[in-house]
Amino acid sequence: MSVHLEVIEPGLATTIQDLGRRGWQRFGISESGAMDPVALATANALVGNTVGTAALEVTLAGPVLACINGDTRIALAGADFAIAIDGRPVASHETHDLKSGQHLVIGAARDGARAVLAVSGGFQIKPMLGSVATQSRSQLGGLNGGPLRKGDLLPLALPGLPGRPHLMVSPTNRVRPNGPVRVLLGPQDDAFSAEGIATFLGSDYAVTPLSDRMGCRLEGPRVAHAGAVGIVSDGIVFGSIQIPGNGQPIILLADRQTTGGYPKIATVISADLPRLAQLRPGERVHFQSIEEDEAVKLVREMRRQIDRVGDSMIEVHGGSNLTSEHLLASNLISGVISALEWVQADVATS
Repeated sequence: MSVHLEVIEPGLATTIQDLGRRGWQRFGISESGAMDPVALATANALVGNTVGTAALEVTLAGPVLACINGDTRIALAGADFAIAIDGRPVASHETHDLKSGQHLVIGAARDGARAVLAVSGGFQIKPMLGSVATQSRSQLGGLNGGPLRKGDLLPLALPGLPGRPHLMVSPTNRVRPNGPVRVLLGPQDDAFSAEGIATFLGSDYAVTPLSDRMGCRLEGPRVAHAGAVGIVSDGIVFGSIQIPGNGQPIILLADRQTTGGYPKIATVISADLPRLAQLRPGERVHFQSIEEDEAVKLVREMRRQIDRVGDSMIEVHGGSNLTSEHLLASNLISGVISALEWVQADVATS
């Protein structure tokens, strides 16, 4: 009998994601992949996987999962979600053993929007075009090309409990970054008036409920174009900010279209891409323009940081888990997420 996780309740929009389907955009196929690769790397490191191993991306309200025919070790990282195993509350950013027959309940997000659930060894799912990342609009990847459904069975690639210690993320690596979202102006900033660019950089914009994995739609002061509102369609990267005719910015995300005909006023730098995954409807965004040299420096720093992702882990000693370090890390007051920085090596977004 295979060991698997059974989906009792699917949650709001739970999908299987890895680092994405790279190299296919020229054929019109979206890259997809984890919206918050920091969370993916952190959750996988906790359970002993490579940073890009496929895992479950949870959005705003999580699933109820049952472990069937065997045991596994799990970890949730990213936004702060309520979590319980058979009714017993447990902490995020920490490993837990899920025994055969037990139920894992991931409730509503208390801070942030998305988290990643990793299982030791990952899932046994056949890749499509080199990735298992789910792209719902194209019906690619995952189990059935879309979000999890009630009754789905997720086969485990390496069931059983690993012989390594339980780990948790150091408390100093869980602070949710804030401040302006940093951007590089362009590639079509010349399509906007000086007043339009000043409005874009000088205003707060609210995230609308129409936002999803394809794009983060913003609402605020209108950004004025210098002339025509359309261009000859060209390529779009994770973090491109389009301004359509209504003057309201749209940040293109993991499931973005591969080309588009609206001018792009700016591109979010790679260092700030994981923050976009954690924006909730109603939250406000302010943009700050930086220079290319600074963006490149941040890219290099993040590459070094991902190499040290394991340095943020500390062992959880004893069965009670009531050490002072554990209590400090258990989010007794407010929501926190990992502040580990991650970059996808995409020069176009840096």
